[in-house]
Amino acid sequence: MTTVTEIKQAILNLSKTEYAKLIEWLYELEEEAWDKEVEADSAAGRLEFLKAEADAAKQSGALEEL
Repeated sequence: MTTVTEIKQAILNLSKTEYAKLIEWLYELEEEAWDKEVEADSAAGRLEFLKAEADAAKQSGALEEL
């Protein structure tokens, strides 16, 4: 089993190119996790308040087109 300490040391020993690839992969991994969380929250109705707020802002004229 690899420990966090071993992983940290391995990261410190990466070339700049390999380090950049690792960072890119971690970023993509985090984006995928975020997308799944938002999808689950949406499916569970936990984001309905955002639609309600946007609808209220639109009716009051406070919502601006992008």
